[in-house]
Amino acid sequence: KNIILAGIKTLTIHDTKSSETWDLGTNFFLHDDDVASHRNRATATVLQLAELNPYVQVNVSNILLDESTNLGFLKQYQCVVLTETRLSLQKRINDFCHAQQPPIKFISADIYGVFCRVFCDFGDQFEVADPNGEEPKEIFIQNITQSIPGIVTCMDNRNHGLETGQFVTFREINGMTELNESVQHVTVLSPYSFSIGDTSNLTPHLHGGIAVQLKMPKLFTFEKMETQLVNPHCLIVDYSKPEAPLQIHVAMLALDKFQEQYKRLPNTWCLQDADELLRLAIIVNETLENKAVVNQEIVKWLSKTARGCLAPLTAAFGGIISQEVLKALTGKFSPLHQWLYFDVMEILQALEDTRIEQFQPRGDRYDALRACIGESMCQKISNLNVFIVGCGAIGCEMLKNFALLGVSTGHERGMITITDPDLIEKSNLNRQFLFRPRHIQKPKSYTAASATLMINPQIKIDSHLNKVCPSTENIYSDSFYSQIDVVITALDNVEARRYVDSRCVSNQCPLLDSGTMGTKGHTEIIVPNLTESYNSHRDPPEEEIPFCTLKSFPALIEHTIQWSRDKFESSFSYKPSMYNKFWENYKSTENVLQRMQTGESLEGLFWQSPKRPPCPMQFDISDELHYNFVLSAARLFAAIYKIPYMKQDMSNETISQLLSKVEIPKFTPSAK
Repeated sequence: KNIILAGIKTLTIHDTKSSETWDLGTNFFLHDDDVASHRNRATATVLQLAELNPYVQVNVSNILLDESTNLGFLKQYQCVVLTETRLSLQKRINDFCHAQQPPIKFISADIYGVFCRVFCDFGDQFEVADPNGEEPKEIFIQNITQSIPGIVTCMDNRNHGLETGQFVTFREINGMTELNESVQHVTVLSPYSFSIGDTSNLTPHLHGGIAVQLKMPKLFTFEKMETQLVNPHCLIVDYSKPEAPLQIHVAMLALDKFQEQYKRLPNTWCLQDADELLRLAIIVNETLENKAVVNQEIVKWLSKTARGCLAPLTAAFGGIISQEVLKALTGKFSPLHQWLYFDVMEILQALEDTRIEQFQPRGDRYDALRACIGESMCQKISNLNVFIVGCGAIGCEMLKNFALLGVSTGHERGMITITDPDLIEKSNLNRQFLFRPRHIQKPKSYTAASATLMINPQIKIDSHLNKVCPSTENIYSDSFYSQIDVVITALDNVEARRYVDSRCVSNQCPLLDSGTMGTKGHTEIIVPNLTESYNSHRDPPEEEIPFCTLKSFPALIEHTIQWSRDKFESSFSYKPSMYNKFWENYKSTENVLQRMQTGESLEGLFWQSPKRPPCPMQFDISDELHYNFVLSAARLFAAIYKIPYMKQDMSNETISQLLSKVEIPKFTPSAK
């Protein structure tokens, strides 16, 4: 789903298994009639997947993929992702992908109960053009020393944000002009200074200059799975238990061996199978180059929950795997290198003394969930009253997960209340996957509710079009909040979050907040009397009041005070001191006027770094940038004023003839 929304060219989904009731708790595009007719899972979902993005070609494959399959057909793909595949077949396909020139990017992923893993192999030499995707930093320079090494100091003690090992180039340096356009290796000395190469023999730095961070390609070397299995390179995501990834690696290798020997997964909450898995884990650990301490708790819980599946965990890891696919195809952002292990064992701690019968399958869509958390917890989930504020990208994901979990499906209690005043826009469709082109200009909340009911008809949803703000407190009153078990915010602004948080605090209601910005995201769980609230932490105050606020929109007494201070300092301190300093450097009025007439920038009085004097640009019809600017502006004017034109009117020859007859007046600066 995520890969299709990202807009790749072609995607082939492969599956040989038929739809089962069990799948309804994890696959949101499968329905009861697919289970009743035993439809192939790929065939049952392909049309709905293709509907997500009409620009992506989605194909289906049902061929048998085993140890004897000829893997030559994989050469047509740039990236292969394996799930629910035996380890022996994973290794065989990985060997094939790694051996190709260029290598086929390989990703394998598995989720067993509350444990998951991802493995990436992008070849011996995988070059990443942009390791972090951030905009290159530009640093205004205060001073550069003549020394070994040369030390660069930032203007006004501003943080440069660089890291040792990065590269910068320079421009607009006055004096020490040898550095302009040169590439220098950075060694960070402090947040406000860094060192570069030898500047002792360069001309002295006079003033100004800008250091621009260079995006340098980074090369990653990946090993094949066969090698990584015995000496894994694991990413640590939870520093409270840095040893966990290697311990889960051992446990999952033992699970692979268990499946190989017994042709099945361990039975749900079977103590005998847990003991056997522990025995295999001890044997497997001895084969590793970097041996781990076998964690009996991890092995036990893996065995007990291996047949189960948590929908939110699959959603989160599906997102991670999709990101790795996009990294593999684009060469942008640093890839996962090479194993990622993750667990949510914490949710099992309260289930230690629960009877085994609680976890046994009952033949409904919640069996995969029940195998992990038990029937009693499933009942609690079904009776929840949830309030979701916002039905954007995060709101859609939350509703989908709630439908798979069976939230608010209880017979006597349970209701999801969602509200969002917005209508669906075309720009929403690339991330808000519950919506389709036919839904444009329809209410988000109503449409999302209908789509959620398609995933799970048992769920109960009440959708609204209201804002959550002081003017709607007659609807979302204290009595309303007193009936809610948890509030979910899927909002796009801070003030709305602060308001909802204040209502939750006053009504002692748990709050789950989350948000994204580009490639970054956050989530925060707020529990009454246990954690701080959202309003308890704020961004640091701005160092200065924005100039536009002082000039045009003063709204507070502080604004008027600051305006007066600025006026006083400008008139009686800053301007006089600048004037006096200038005439210390330039003694003759005639000399200053002569240099101004030649167009020279007199540092100090008129143009001071980081400001640079503007320079008029002469129009040149042969310059592609100039020509395209005129052509684009002409097209815009024609569209705005509804002036019809033919294709030949915009040809290079016609435009050039017209422009050659235009007399361009000489640029005269404004007298202001």
